[in-house]
Amino acid sequence: MTQEQLIPLILKKDDRAFTIMYDMYSKSLFAVISNLVKETDEAEDVLQEVFVKIWKNIESYNDSKGRLYTWMLNIARNTAIDKLRSKGYNNSQKNLSSDNFVHLLDDSNKLINRIDTIGIQEFVKKLKPKCIQLIELLFFQGYTQQEASDELEIPLGTVKTQNRNCINHLRTYLQV
Repeated sequence: MTQEQLIPLILKKDDRAFTIMYDMYSKSLFAVISNLVKETDEAEDVLQEVFVKIWKNIESYNDSKGRLYTWMLNIARNTAIDKLRSKGYNNSQKNLSSDNFVHLLDDSNKLINRIDTIGIQEFVKKLKPKCIQLIELLFFQGYTQQEASDELEIPLGTVKTQNRNCINHLRTYLQV
């Protein structure tokens, strides 16, 4: 089927058209998406989102401005870029697997290793609630100070000051 035959079917929201469109374009669009979004599961989610956008917004396609494939490609690329820029995606990339830290337990001579072995969160729980919340965001969830400021709805300078004060309180608990 040609794109000229496919477009009217998509505009009519013919169920066959979605299947045909997916069969014709999914592999090439997935290649573009996975080139930007490296994780396969995330790329597949973006591909699904792209086809939903195409299906819902086909009326905005204008054949005088270019081919259907080019229009679809732009939607795929922009959706993948939006995914990469999203706060949730960035935070998920900051959270590291525990496998990255297993080697720390082997060397118990260093103070940092002993702290990790005992469990730093036990010391954090002794802090004031505002410190617990801030340290949880900044150190355990991987937020930047600006993201923590937005999340807590407090000024960035306040986040920086509270972070410094909370770390100092934590140091007294750890006797460092």
